[in-house]
Amino acid sequence: MMQRLLQFTLDLFGTEIPAPGPDKRRKAGKIKPNRPPAPVLPANSAIETVADLGPVDGRPAQTLQQVLAPATYRHPAATREALLGDTVVAYQFRRGKRRTIGFSVGAEGLVVSAPKWVPLYEIDKAVQEKTSWIVAKLRETRARHDRLEAARIEWRDGTTLPFLGETVTVQIDPRHAFSGVGGELQPGPAGAPKTLCIGLAHDASAEQIRDSVQAWLMRRAKQIFTERLDHFAPHLGVQWRKLSLSSAGTRWGSASADGAIRLNWRLIHFKPSVIDYVVVHELSHLRVMDHSPRFWDTVRTVVPDYAHLRSQLKDEVVPRW
Repeated sequence: MMQRLLQFTLDLFGTEIPAPGPDKRRKAGKIKPNRPPAPVLPANSAIETVADLGPVDGRPAQTLQQVLAPATYRHPAATREALLGDTVVAYQFRRGKRRTIGFSVGAEGLVVSAPKWVPLYEIDKAVQEKTSWIVAKLRETRARHDRLEAARIEWRDGTTLPFLGETVTVQIDPRHAFSGVGGELQPGPAGAPKTLCIGLAHDASAEQIRDSVQAWLMRRAKQIFTERLDHFAPHLGVQWRKLSLSSAGTRWGSASADGAIRLNWRLIHFKPSVIDYVVVHELSHLRVMDHSPRFWDTVRTVVPDYAHLRSQLKDEVVPRW
């Protein structure tokens, strides 16, 4: 009854009864404007979505969980895990006959190797101390993998690929056998890429197109590599005896003391100056069979800018087959 009489009295003066609860007084100098109450979302609202404005720059909207989740790198054979800054790294741990703790980052992730006598707490400490290096290498490796995936060739009529540093368009042409070599490189219109015409039926499978293009590239690679070996060998005072093409995943070339040279046929994707560097590199091994300063001095006599070309060989992405 008293509450109703009080409410009636206050209504006459346009005053409201304060809501029950603790007295939350504002401090002097900290007065804030009144804010409208937060909107109440319906039960089926996707509150985990950061923005409901559709994809940005072609990318799908991320969920709140995806945004807040730490970056994760997980080796497929991981046996231990560490939180390095804001990055979760699950790594493969190995014990072996070695004197120090070693770290290596490859396509699969981080591998940590340690002597048998080192306790685990020292391993954990060493991993934390290498945080910057480990995270940087993992990010670099993942970025390179993403670039490789983006460069994967879709084998079809009209696909493109690099040849001697230039873009070439593959065109299926069943009307010609191209002198028995399966393909022919033809100039395109002004400003347009060259065309690699392949003698296949229009309904050829992706595997048939890939195999035909690879066969043509390998023939051209052997021809070009032979020409460059013959060109540079006299400059270095060496004689090579045999050339073989390789498909190694991590090596661009090798040389044996008997004059045998192996070169990766995928070098044909790079511009001629990069190919020349690799050719000179392997020919120089016929004089110096190591990577000592004397070896690099030998390379420099023929290719003065070898360091720049070497970095291009490491940085440029070769299409994935």
